[in-house]
Amino acid sequence: MSLLQAEVDMTVMALRLGHAGVRSTDAYVHADMTIKEQALPRTTPVTARPGRYQPTDMALVFLERH
Repeated sequence: MSLLQAEVDMTVMALRLGHAGVRSTDAYVHADMTIKEQALPRTTPVTARPGRYQPTDMALVFLERH
């Protein structure tokens, strides 16, 4: 995670970790919530309301049933 936060190239990370290829390193990219939190403000449309998504009660009921 430290390498990812330091913006080290994925190829370098894969080699450093002894992975056979870059695809093996993908899990680290998807696991780091800090980087995701930092990226959200950069990708949010200007017209979007600030804050986290709060599902409706109907959405929660649907998800609990399936």
